Amino acid sequence: MLSFKIAARFLKSSPGQSALIMAGIAVGIATQIFVGSLITSLQADLIDSAVGSSAHITLLPGDGQTTVPGNLAAEASGSETLVSTAVPVRTLSGIFVDSDDSVPLSITGGDAGLLDTIYGLSERMTQGSFRLGEGEVVVGTVFSEKYGIEAGDELDVLLPSGSPATYEVSGVFDLGQATANERFAFVDAGSAADALGMDDDEYSAVQIQLTDVFASSEVAARLADEFDVEAADWQAENEQLLSGLAAQSGSSAMIQAFVLIAVALGIASTLAISAVQKTRQIGILKAIGMGDAAAGRIFLWQAALLGVGGTLGGIALGYALIALFGVVPVPFSIRPEPGFIALSAGIGITVALLSSVIPARSTSRLDPIEVIQNG
Repeated sequence: MLSFKIAARFLKSSPGQSALIMAGIAVGIATQIFVGSLITSLQADLIDSAVGSSAHITLLPGDGQTTVPGNLAAEASGSETLVSTAVPVRTLSGIFVDSDDSVPLSITGGDAGLLDTIYGLSERMTQGSFRLGEGEVVVGTVFSEKYGIEAGDELDVLLPSGSPATYEVSGVFDLGQATANERFAFVDAGSAADALGMDDDEYSAVQIQLTDVFASSEVAARLADEFDVEAADWQAENEQLLSGLAAQSGSSAMIQAFVLIAVALGIASTLAISAVQKTRQIGILKAIGMGDAAAGRIFLWQAALLGVGGTLGGIALGYALIALFGVVPVPFSIRPEPGFIALSAGIGITVALLSSVIPARSTSRLDPIEVIQNG
């Protein structure tokens, strides 16, 4: 512990210098935590907006097939542990005619409870309620506002067969996407089956959500091979979004790398200056019996004390910046992740320790006789 006590005394002998380098480490760690948390939260928000309320994988009829069986959903869930929900649906196109306008609608029919596990409609209703009884429909907010259709009104639609159908609007939803809120509508499974002329066990597709959205390509390929169907996944349909996320991650990594380099240079330069300033003291200590390794550990302990102190200050400052960002009127919030913050702290302390290597080696090579002779 002698090396530790000497390191602490050296730091106390220059309190201003020690405080300054700790402040530099704190700013670097806080920047890393804030930027990393910002990018992570932004990416999570973008992904949730893109696929949070939609299918990650859609299983479609394979070659020579026109429908998929209803039990495909249960079989897909049983074969893949990453599947969180699988819903058989019937999809059709309808046309809403409003005086001079003919508006296409993408109509999805299915069990209300199962559809809710994917789209979360029960929590996204702005009018009425999420109810899909026989002959009932829910529509989006943009469609409702644009064409004056509200909960309780009747909705006249032309079906693919050309025959008209009338539904009662039980509610209006907001999925957070303008296109979905204008073009999507949901009806009960029986109404969709009647419109498409399907039997009770025939469906257009199976919509699937996963516990890991980025595993969709691999899971889709396995399901397609296993059940001889076509599988579309959200990553294949959102290549531009994925490119943007990759660019964000790359930018974040570069920023954090440069911050760590700056922290390392700051600590190394401070310790190097300290090594020069304390050359005489180190020489005397070695002359009275301190070994080379123990002398080198003095600067290792200095780096550890600076790194731990600066990192703790950086964590506190990082949380303060995240809290301050919370008062800014932006459409998403930063969610600090304890795992990422712990990793940042570990990296900060490791960088501090590595920065002590050169000063420690330089000190261990000091010749005490030469130091004392030169004064």
